[in-house]
Amino acid sequence: MKSLENKVAIITGAGGGIGKATAERFLKEGAKVLLVDVNEDALQNIVRQFENNNVAYSVADVSKEEDTKAYVQHAIDRFGKLDIFFCNAGIEGKMNPIQDYTTDTFDKVIAVNLKGTFLGLKYVIPMIQDGGSIVITSSIGGLGSSPGAVGYVASKHAVVGIMRTAALELAPRKVRVNTVHPSQVNTRMMTSIEKDLGNAEEVRKTFSAAIPFGRYAEPEEIANMVLFLSSDQSEFITGTTFRVDGGMDAPF
Repeated sequence: MKSLENKVAIITGAGGGIGKATAERFLKEGAKVLLVDVNEDALQNIVRQFENNNVAYSVADVSKEEDTKAYVQHAIDRFGKLDIFFCNAGIEGKMNPIQDYTTDTFDKVIAVNLKGTFLGLKYVIPMIQDGGSIVITSSIGGLGSSPGAVGYVASKHAVVGIMRTAALELAPRKVRVNTVHPSQVNTRMMTSIEKDLGNAEEVRKTFSAAIPFGRYAEPEEIANMVLFLSSDQSEFITGTTFRVDGGMDAPF
């Protein structure tokens, strides 16, 4: 039997590399999946590529309450229930030292990464099945620091606090809540960060050299961890942070 047979999942940030890779893994494992993103063109392209009746999409800005309520209800209306929430939507913001980091950038990053997580849980929790799973995308920056990314780092630390709070609140229902913390991943986000920091090729070399495995992660490698945490194989795991970082934590 497939590991997500008869499960229904919502994936936010589904138009990006990690979201798409996770959706593909979920579908292969038998799940029905609602893809959520602010970019409708990206969602339509992904749905066309998958050619699967078990996938649908909802266009939403995760920082807006009405959009959040709508995408959660869409999943229930389309698939009848909800078992898994992969709270993955996030933005990086333009990289700058704190004194040059604009208030508008900070507010936007916090709105998507932090408020979007809060709103997602606020409306998912009443609907998710007992014994379900919530996985939130944080970052290695959510366990440490990353100069030039104060809004991103602040938001990714904060979602760990949300995760731990939700894990305790939902423990009586056996709903698991965990965070995933990727290192640099081969996605659009990292390409943008590299350009912000100067010579993109040199920045990538520097980042890669800091990873013991010597390379960026692929989106599929993050998706594998999300799949595990979403499946019943992780039924006694909650309130925990999971690094997928090529060994970056080993020296510490």
